[in-house]
Amino acid sequence: MLRLRGRRVVPLLAVAASLFLAASPVRAEAPARIPVVFVHGFNADPGVWGGLRADFEADGYTDAELFSFGYDTHKSVNEVLSGRLAAYVEDVKRRTGASRVDLVAHSFGSLVTRWYVKFDAAGQSSVAHWVSLAGPNHGTGTAWACALWDQACRDMAPGSYVQKKLAEGDESPGAVRYATWWSHCDEVVDPDSSVPLAGALNNDAGCLDHNALLGDDTVSQGVRAFLRS
Repeated sequence: MLRLRGRRVVPLLAVAASLFLAASPVRAEAPARIPVVFVHGFNADPGVWGGLRADFEADGYTDAELFSFGYDTHKSVNEVLSGRLAAYVEDVKRRTGASRVDLVAHSFGSLVTRWYVKFDAAGQSSVAHWVSLAGPNHGTGTAWACALWDQACRDMAPGSYVQKKLAEGDESPGAVRYATWWSHCDEVVDPDSSVPLAGALNNDAGCLDHNALLGDDTVSQGVRAFLRS
């Protein structure tokens, strides 16, 4: 510090710096996005989300905001899988600091996520948006082909315990926002009317195969727009 006749002289550079900082506008940080948890369908794995995850990243999401829940699709929805999903969601919340997540499910994953949201104690408070792509939400007749030996197929079959419980009361409970996408060319979910839910935003995806909903640009745009709503 320079001194002149007993007085302190503040260096001009320090003064200029302080004036510059005072005049500079404070940049507001972008609001944090709600983390997205993708839940695959029967006989699949998290790899099916590659295209949709890429779309989300191109839309501004970071890898740290996108999560894919992997699980054994031959286990029961209510006794095993919804509990494992609940633990996974809690882990995502801890890792990100978020209070809620968005769930995007395909096919059988729709039943796993619906059971969690509807019946888990923390489900409705932990989920902001729920999306079902080609979900057998009211059962599918094609599940009878494997229902004799596979628990997941039994859960997807019309009239099963899982189907009956999910159909009880409100199909879209709580403050969660619900949306479905269905196709009238779906070769897996039969009938097509199985997908839409009362109280949800139900979208006709046109003529797409069951798995084609995972990579369709229009569906992808619709899902991302819904999560922004």
